Amino acid sequence: MKDDVTENLGFLIHTAARLLRRRFEARGAHHGLSAAQWRLLVHVVKSEGIAQARLAELLEIEPISVSRLVDRMEEAGWIERRQDATDRRVRMIFPTERSREVFGEVKSMAGEVYDDALRDLSREDRRALVRGLDAIVRNLSDEQVSAGQEATAKGHAA
Repeated sequence: MKDDVTENLGFLIHTAARLLRRRFEARGAHHGLSAAQWRLLVHVVKSEGIAQARLAELLEIEPISVSRLVDRMEEAGWIERRQDATDRRVRMIFPTERSREVFGEVKSMAGEVYDDALRDLSREDRRALVRGLDAIVRNLSDEQVSAGQEATAKGHAA
């Protein structure tokens, strides 16, 4: 059911995400990293030794695309690729010292971008926005979709 509140919801979420990405890229341009590379870097610093395949899942991009992204970042000295000790087919990704040093700057920059984005919202409105977005994510997560599909299938089978 569409109403005046939900009519532009998808457009607004997409536009807000695009503008946030653009602002991050502009603020971090002096490091020469794209938004996708920043996202990868954050995952690698937070989860040292993360499997390359897991990065593809988290970034929601094809494994070959992650491989190319990792290649470029490794060549530039941002990350290091190692083979898993127990499975030689698995590539583990580790941050370099350079990445760890820049990570603090990235966190600070992200805080500034979020402050800019939320500038005209009260503390209560900010909490409501985050709660609402969290609910949207939960409602649309793969687990919820699967559970909904199972319930629908059971309803049709009855």
